Amino acid sequence: MSNAWDKVQLSRKTDRPTSEFYIKTIFDDFIEFHGDRNFRDDSAIIGGIATIGGIPVTVIGQEKGSTMKEKVFRNFGSPNPEGFRKALRLMKQAEKFNRPIICFVDTQGAFCGIGAEERGQGEAIAKNLQEMMMLKVPVFSIVIGEGGSGGALALAVANEVYMLKNSVYSILSPEGFASILWKDSTRASEAAEVMKITAEDLKGLKIIENIIDEPQDGAQQDGKACANSIKDLFIEKLNKYANYSAEKIVEDRYSRFRNF
Repeated sequence: MSNAWDKVQLSRKTDRPTSEFYIKTIFDDFIEFHGDRNFRDDSAIIGGIATIGGIPVTVIGQEKGSTMKEKVFRNFGSPNPEGFRKALRLMKQAEKFNRPIICFVDTQGAFCGIGAEERGQGEAIAKNLQEMMMLKVPVFSIVIGEGGSGGALALAVANEVYMLKNSVYSILSPEGFASILWKDSTRASEAAEVMKITAEDLKGLKIIENIIDEPQDGAQQDGKACANSIKDLFIEKLNKYANYSAEKIVEDRYSRFRNF
């Protein structure tokens, strides 16, 4: 297998720490909020308010679940439109109360069911991209497993984006890429190499700011150590952005994406 494909497999490990694990381990006083105030609550996205190093923040994460029962409940981490609308509701609330936003990205992609499309999946994602670009508080996103397609980007229009070493971030899955390009999903390992989806690839392309190390066989080997590394990084960045004006925060985020 290619190195990229190895990392795809590691990013999908069922025992890999999820957003819920990191939120509970990294943050203090987490209070979860529910619902998009329009249709229903989406269990594929968890979010609320918390503190980290004594700093109040809004934290949002895509949650896959660990057991099969949890995965079904979480829709395998694939959000519906109401999930993205819940996330945006929490982001706008964070802006109102001047709280920095921290996002955990871990999804194969937005849910592609008929109901999701009927309720405006594409519009919900596009709205997040538009609104996140102009948020007047700092936004930090980290890819902890799979970062797939617009479903991932809807939580990653950030001032800075990071990836765990064995995570991946791409426009779609390698299987989908191979099916479209070569009409052969069995060439997924080849596609993974071509797509440049690893943390090292994306750091080299300046798509992400930094890579957080993890054990060779994956974060599941020592989730607590990974959580501590992520916590240290976030505290450092929160302190860095603490004195930035709203105008500079927006300008820096806009410039970051214009440079691609």
